[in-house]
Amino acid sequence: MQINTKNLVSISEANQNFSKVARLVDENGAAIILKNNTPRYVLIEFSQFQKEEIIGDEEVETIAKRILSRHQTAFEELAK
Repeated sequence: MQINTKNLVSISEANQNFSKVARLVDENGAAIILKNNTPRYVLIEFSQFQKEEIIGDEEVETIAKRILSRHQTAFEELAK
């Protein structure tokens, strides 16, 4: 994820003006909330979060299939 400096918001500003942070997310897709001048939290749209979760699940399935196919004989022996 690339960080746009326009999306950086201090935690105190986010606390005092959450609607501004929500608008940033609506306009730019994400907001980075800083705590002690260090990126600490990412706020994204829920639909984007769901997409990321699905992609993560697909990656796990792909890796699992690769491991199973690579070590199929060992798994067959263990199943006996």
